[in-house]
Amino acid sequence: MQTLATRIDALARTQPDAPAFLGDAGSLTWREYAERSDRFAEHLAALGLTPGERVAVVLPDGPGVHVAFVGCEKAGLVVMGIGPRAGREEIRHLVAKSGAAALVSRASMRELDLRALFAELRDSGLPLREHVVAEAQLDAGDTCYAAAPRTSVSAADLASRRLGAEDLFLLNSTSGTTGLPKCVTHHQARWFHFHELAVESGEMTPRDVFFSVLPAPFGFGLWTAHFTPTALGAPCVVLEKFTPEAALAAIERHRVTVLAAVSTQFIMMLNSPALDRTDLSSLRALYTGGEAVPYERALEWEQRTGSLVLQFYGSNETGALSRTTTRDSQEKRLTTAGRLIDSMRVRLCNDAGEDVTASGHGIPACRGPLACRGYYDDVAANAKLYTRDGWMLTGDVARLDADGYFSIVGRTADFIIRGGKNISGPAVEDAVSSHPAIALAAAVAWPDAVFGERVCVYAELRAGESLTLEDLTKHLEARGTSREWWPERLVVLGALPRASGGKVAKGELRADAMRRAAPTS
Repeated sequence: MQTLATRIDALARTQPDAPAFLGDAGSLTWREYAERSDRFAEHLAALGLTPGERVAVVLPDGPGVHVAFVGCEKAGLVVMGIGPRAGREEIRHLVAKSGAAALVSRASMRELDLRALFAELRDSGLPLREHVVAEAQLDAGDTCYAAAPRTSVSAADLASRRLGAEDLFLLNSTSGTTGLPKCVTHHQARWFHFHELAVESGEMTPRDVFFSVLPAPFGFGLWTAHFTPTALGAPCVVLEKFTPEAALAAIERHRVTVLAAVSTQFIMMLNSPALDRTDLSSLRALYTGGEAVPYERALEWEQRTGSLVLQFYGSNETGALSRTTTRDSQEKRLTTAGRLIDSMRVRLCNDAGEDVTASGHGIPACRGPLACRGYYDDVAANAKLYTRDGWMLTGDVARLDADGYFSIVGRTADFIIRGGKNISGPAVEDAVSSHPAIALAAAVAWPDAVFGERVCVYAELRAGESLTLEDLTKHLEARGTSREWWPERLVVLGALPRASGGKVAKGELRADAMRRAAPTS
């Protein structure tokens, strides 16, 4: 079975000067992708890193992070992929959890001094030995590394180290929205299988131009930037830092045909005044998800851009359980998570892990080729990930209709339980997001002595707008929105916090609600 490394080498021979990545500072050809990942692999091996050791990679999005991932693959090393928004404690936790022997990073990122952090982590007793500091971007021809090689590596030795499609090649985190993240295991075979489903769902070809605004280490970013464009031999646009204006400009400049963004990001693009003055005529598909897809904003996207909104439903752990396709009706594409994927053998479970598929309502579970192989070195977490008879759980709650379409009600941790009534956070968010003043909204539980929990909405407003709770409830009443979805608290923030994966960090908002609700002495 092919791997990314063998595919890139083949493209370097057949279309060496065609672009593999298009970024802020220029393009990276397939030949350059192959050569620079070779050079990086040789450097890692020459440092004395042995096959199977883990390498923590903390780099901004762009061609360079993909060069680093493939370089590790060619050197027989396992990437511990850490998102570019990760803070000190998350980096510390993931380096420790993975037992990483090396750190690959810039000298600093954002406010983080990564040289100092490396020294601190190494001196704390972690097995870190090497800090590979890319003094220039890994996709640049003049890249040098601060760590000096200690041995020479022959071409034959390097070739023998390469990972296979069934080998562990990458660990990534669960985004860390609540507590410390777990490490998800990845082998390439699952993502090549995912790629085949993606090509069929979106009728993709090598003529497409991809644009992924997702962080590279996470599942959504892996298939949309690291795997599918390369498997097709198509170029992928990547930005070091996402802003809606930069993303819209890149779509126009590179004539992007397939865009990948979480719901938060495409909503930000919809809210940007730049949308109406940008030529998006090349765009034919937006893949979104990673959180509930709001119907009204997805419909608005299709109406204003002329492109179809598509999604895969699943998780970093399970891969995809269902998908929408270009053949589905607009109603099904925008109101459901699509049809089940047969090969994933999906069933619905109750809280005890028992099969309740016949009821059409429960927690999705699967046993199929897209699933990961569990959490890395985490017996307790794996015990919660699987049912007693070995089915992998998603942690969501879903409905399944007679036609085989999934509808996601919410996460098991994303319910607000008011007076014994389960209220779906995503349903509240969809309703309140229809207010013209709201740019982005998140619903969480507000602790209450009488009802246990009440509905609280955190809102990020459009520029120049203001909003009160009374304004919002009047709007919902006029729309005929169910009263149980009306918020009883409204907190307006300048910007909603984001987790490493780009989604709204609901864990932070829940903690904030707890603090605000706490009685003052």
